[in-house]
Amino acid sequence: MPKPELYIGLMSGTSIDSLDCVLVDFDAPAAGLRNLTSGNFKTLGHVTIPISNTIRADILQLCEGGYAETPQTEELLHWAILDQQFAQLSAAAVNQLLSELKIKPHQVRAIGSHGQTIRHFPDHKHPHSLQLGDPNLIAELTGITVVADFRRRDIANGGQGAPLVPAFHQHAFQTSATDRIILNIGGISNITILPADASLPVRGFDTGPGNTLMDNWAQKHGKGLYDHNGEWAKSGTAHQALLDQALSDHYFHKPAPKSTGRELFNPNWLQAHLAQFEPIATQDVQATLLELTAQTIANDISASFNSAEVLICGGGSLNGELISALASKLGKFNVRTTAHTGLDPQLVEATAFAWLARQTLSTLAGNVPEVTGAREPRILGGIFQA
Repeated sequence: MPKPELYIGLMSGTSIDSLDCVLVDFDAPAAGLRNLTSGNFKTLGHVTIPISNTIRADILQLCEGGYAETPQTEELLHWAILDQQFAQLSAAAVNQLLSELKIKPHQVRAIGSHGQTIRHFPDHKHPHSLQLGDPNLIAELTGITVVADFRRRDIANGGQGAPLVPAFHQHAFQTSATDRIILNIGGISNITILPADASLPVRGFDTGPGNTLMDNWAQKHGKGLYDHNGEWAKSGTAHQALLDQALSDHYFHKPAPKSTGRELFNPNWLQAHLAQFEPIATQDVQATLLELTAQTIANDISASFNSAEVLICGGGSLNGELISALASKLGKFNVRTTAHTGLDPQLVEATAFAWLARQTLSTLAGNVPEVTGAREPRILGGIFQA
């Protein structure tokens, strides 16, 4: 019987609504996992910790320049406080999961912590990407080695620093039986293109907005944190002129490698487009935003293969109206979620960062240069010993 090789993955995305924490055994038979090429990992349990409205609001202010009119020292103070608070939240999630599973810290080799992105400017004159969640504090509060700061080594090597999950997608999902596309719909959407022919390169990039614009609009109009199952969008009708205007954005026509975030697709971006029209019914704006997400994803998938299996993961996989819109645009594609393979769509990204931590400790590369644009494969992340 192989000795368990346990890693924890931590992931919170652009939506900033919750933190996913998953425990993965990378030497376990993949019981219940179907159509996976690796066959050597199993998720043993997970917890999802909500991010408080207060912390979320403070993070959004940092993401969207809410402190721009205050002294830089004050913005730095807010960053420092949030860095600690997010680390404490991360450690609390880990400790809760270990308690529920009756696992001791010394049994876990490492935590892979993505952190909460607050700035991502890979195309800046001075490219940078910054995440919250001090790994030093996580290591102290959990007693477990932490691997973190995954993006900046790829950026230092000329890459975008994102998306980073395609390497795991290749490990877990590539199969000679069929071409596959892994579609992650979080706040931002990204795709990983996995040819059945393993001699062909794996590609991937951010397609544009996922849930972020829809979530912001729902919150602004009192519909909660998100539009449940896309019901509000379903009640409206897409505004074609607004959609066409949004689709003209340079990002959608920019060649890969490319990555994006709230720095571009935020309420100010939407308001700039809305300002060019007479007032539009709020439900019609929501319907247009859903159509924008579906259309941009479908455009990029259709440009990749004539037909393939599309496996969806992330929070957007729960939006029935969005998935229906995607399926109708991708008639030649077999559209389903990663649950088809036995891997919970909500845990794919957290599992990916557990795997990336394992890659780092094994001195193996975690990036795919064809995806990020880096010059070469690189071992990612810093190691913060227990």
